Amino acid sequence: MPDVVIVGAGPVGLFMGLLLLQRGHQVRILERRSSRSNRSRAIGIHPPALAGLARAGVADPLITAGVLIKRGVAYSRRRPVAELAFDGDPRFPFILAVPQPVTEEALELAVQNMDAHAIVRGADVREVVEEPGHVRTIANCPAGVLEFSSRLVVAADGAHSTIRRHHLPGLTARSYPDCYIMGDFPDNTAHGSNAVLYLEPGGIVESFPLPGGVRRWVVRLGAPAKGPTADKLADLVLARTGEVLHVPGNSMLSAFEVRSRLAQRMVHGRVVLLGDAAHEISPIGGQGMNLGWLDAAALAPIIDASFRGADVGPDLAGFEKSRRKAALRASRQAGLNMALGRPLPPPAMSARNAVFATALAVPAISGLVERRFTMR
Repeated sequence: MPDVVIVGAGPVGLFMGLLLLQRGHQVRILERRSSRSNRSRAIGIHPPALAGLARAGVADPLITAGVLIKRGVAYSRRRPVAELAFDGDPRFPFILAVPQPVTEEALELAVQNMDAHAIVRGADVREVVEEPGHVRTIANCPAGVLEFSSRLVVAADGAHSTIRRHHLPGLTARSYPDCYIMGDFPDNTAHGSNAVLYLEPGGIVESFPLPGGVRRWVVRLGAPAKGPTADKLADLVLARTGEVLHVPGNSMLSAFEVRSRLAQRMVHGRVVLLGDAAHEISPIGGQGMNLGWLDAAALAPIIDASFRGADVGPDLAGFEKSRRKAALRASRQAGLNMALGRPLPPPAMSARNAVFATALAVPAISGLVERRFTMR
């Protein structure tokens, strides 16, 4: 009978499990995948999340493995528009770029060092039933059906959370008129460790460095990509920015649409929704994974106090209020990021970029923008 069952062994579920294990609680992390995914999705780790990872002892290996992005640079029609330094946090004056598989591997290793049996793979959770004093979690596994009884269940099973659908069946998603195609290619640019935004009349192109001499490219489309290919992405990048991508070296390709979904409540009796299961936001801006980590860091001490006999009702209410406020702020920031990348006629684009550059030249404004981009 573990103290807590966590559904989902992605970055948020693993971090939640690690924090509870470090507090002396028995945890089982159930994951339907039989092995870690090798697809690199979320890559950006912001200073507040890095501080939480550092407290848990996993920041150093990630910093060693990643690229420190200390500056963002904006171009339009091949001319520089503005720069923004990510140096506002004295301990972590950068945004860290790490492929998600590397992040998951570091967190999984830390969990296994605490408890080799904590992660249960191939466990597809089908039902979570709250009963007096405990919660039953039932999962299908290759060998049959597994059933766990725990004091608490944490749902970190992502944007398609089955547990959220059970507790909040009427929660609908908001769609946006923004679609994207992204891919990773060998970095043959001169941008080094800078993040780059190309503010183009046809729509934004974003570019971020990754370890191993790789650079990620994200292109905004006017409609969902049908049959995305590395060649199509390279053609779009060339047409909008003039940058030539090395297509044979493409190592990841993905197309996605954008939606958001914010739960009014995260706590449902002995079940708590965390991360994307509670608040799905646009990946543009890279705040979703960080938001989930900060959820976990806020929840862990409350769970610990509850298990030690404290009355945590007011703390849970404050947790829900503060985390929903953070999710709303992140969602609005993602919305602004997407609006910045939408097509504009060239005269309007030039006028908007001029205002943008003038504003960022004001230290108070650039400081505010830096805090928003880095989630501080």
